[in-house]
Amino acid sequence: MNPLVSKVHGKEKRWGAEFAALRGLCLGSGLNEELKWGQACYDLNGGNVVLIHGFKDYCALLFMKGVLLKDPKGILIQQTKNVQVARQIRFGSLADINKHKAAAKAYIIEAIAVEKSGTQVVMKTAAQFDAPPEFQERLDHDTNLAEAFHALTPGRQKGYLLHFAGAKQSMTRAARVEKHVPRILKGLGLDD
Repeated sequence: MNPLVSKVHGKEKRWGAEFAALRGLCLGSGLNEELKWGQACYDLNGGNVVLIHGFKDYCALLFMKGVLLKDPKGILIQQTKNVQVARQIRFGSLADINKHKAAAKAYIIEAIAVEKSGTQVVMKTAAQFDAPPEFQERLDHDTNLAEAFHALTPGRQKGYLLHFAGAKQSMTRAARVEKHVPRILKGLGLDD
């Protein structure tokens, strides 16, 4: 047991009992326990396998390469549409964890096998994300902007594309584009 994880879990008010149960499952698998991103993370030879995290309405086991798991119980959830690889098993209570304990153990064992196999997931590149029409129109008519955008790292390009596309209304997408054009022209990413 990693003392840093114990300290963080000791402060948990909402999911204390649930975290303890999930921690027991993860530690029982023989994985190494670390504190990463402020969460209990379990790795195999430095390769992250599963993480425990909590939200307002649920706590979860997050499988780093969850998209590669078979999911025979149909319980893996893609957290948001932009998450390409990780998948969660969500729990609403300690009773829920106890009900799905055998399945959770099986998924952890499979996740370890996936990590041991060295299988990698091919991620979508920034070029495979569609530019919202409001941004594409600006790129088509402003060669300086197009050159600056394509000079950004793929991660920065993807960040902008997801941010622009995240707005539901065209007016909001256009406003986001206008706000960030000067940053793109300076070679800055969304969070720089």
